[in-house]
Amino acid sequence: MAVAQRTFVEPKPPFSAALARATAFFALVLGITAVVAHRWFSLETEAFLWVLGLVPLLAALAILLAGLAFSLIWRLGGEGGRSVLAALLLGAIVLTPYGMAGYYFLTLPMLTNVTTDLESPPLMPLAAGDRTGAMSRVTEPTLGTALLQLNAYPDMTGRRYELPMEKTLELVDGLIRKKGWRARSRVPAAVPGQPVTLEATARTLILALLADVSVRVTDDGEATYVDMRSASRYGRHDLGDNAARIASFLADLDQDVAVKTGTADPQD
Repeated sequence: MAVAQRTFVEPKPPFSAALARATAFFALVLGITAVVAHRWFSLETEAFLWVLGLVPLLAALAILLAGLAFSLIWRLGGEGGRSVLAALLLGAIVLTPYGMAGYYFLTLPMLTNVTTDLESPPLMPLAAGDRTGAMSRVTEPTLGTALLQLNAYPDMTGRRYELPMEKTLELVDGLIRKKGWRARSRVPAAVPGQPVTLEATARTLILALLADVSVRVTDDGEATYVDMRSASRYGRHDLGDNAARIASFLADLDQDVAVKTGTADPQD
C-alpha cells in the first residue's frame, strides 16, 4: 500500500521584513545626503528642514514594519529575521540624534536669541535686514525670555579686559576669523567712548544652520568691555546652540587676552 508523503513548505519571508529594511536604509541615506547637500552643495535651508522632518517619520515607519514582520515570523515561521534586525538597527541609528534633540528641547529653555547684556543687547542691523519671512525675527529680549536665559545660563555675562580698545578689537576680529565665521562688518577705527559692533555669520557644527553673531566692544577709558549676542535664523528652539557659541567664544577670547597680556602661555 502506497504511503502518501507530506511535503513541508518553508513559509516565505514576509514582505514587510524587506520593506522595513529598505525603508530604514532609505531614511539613513536620505538624512546623510540632506546634511551633506546642505553643508557643501547649497541645498536651501527650508527644503533641508522639510527633509529633516521626513527622515524620522520614515525611520519610525521602518520600525513599525519590522515589528509587524517579527510578529508574522513568530507565528508562521520562516526567514526574514535578519531583515527585521537590520531595520531595527538602522532605524535606531537614524532616530538617535532626534532623541538627543528631543532631550535638549525638553530640558533647555525655548530661546533663539541669547546675549550677555539683556538690558541693552548688541545691535544686529545687518542680520535684521537679511531675515526673510521664513526666518526667525531679530527681536529684543522680553521679560519672559530674559528670565528663561537667567535661569538656564546664569553665568552668561560680558567681559572686562585691561586692554586698549584697538588691541581688543584686533583679538575679537582675529577670533571671529579663526572660528571660520563670515565677518559681515569691517573693523572701524576705535573712537574713544563710542562702542564698536562687529557682525558675523556662524554655522552649527553638523547641520550647518545659520546663526547671526554680534560682538560689541566698549572703551570706558580705563578698561574695555565686550558683550556678545547670538541669534538663530531658523526654528523656535536653538537647543542650547547660541549659549554654547557665546560661552566658547568668550572662553577663547579670555585665553587670547591672557596670552596678549603675558599672563598665560599660548598653549594653555
